[in-house]
Amino acid sequence: QVQLVESGGGLVQPGGSLRLSCAASGSIFSINVMGWYRQAPGKQRELVASITRGGSINYADSVKGRFTISRDGAKNMVLLQMNSLKPDDTAVYYCNAQGVINTWGQGTQVTVSS
Repeated sequence: QVQLVESGGGLVQPGGSLRLSCAASGSIFSINVMGWYRQAPGKQRELVASITRGGSINYADSVKGRFTISRDGAKNMVLLQMNSLKPDDTAVYYCNAQGVINTWGQGTQVTVSS
């Protein structure tokens, strides 16, 4: 079983930056892919970025060039650096780990507003 704890959300002005962190614990050896998803009010949850065990990375078109996903293997963490934030990036961001079981974190709110 895998546990995920996110941190780093908050309120930021348009054009600003935030960094989200996701700490994984438990059966981390079973994780094949980790990613960040987001869900805005009234919208479906969507993939933001993902990174595989082998290091392959995938981004949603809407965040390419602005967001960067990375891993800190020593700390069993996945990071999402978000730059040039826009009001449309406002959502609850969820960390996800895919392996034997699909695991979600509790979510962290990101609000981009002036």
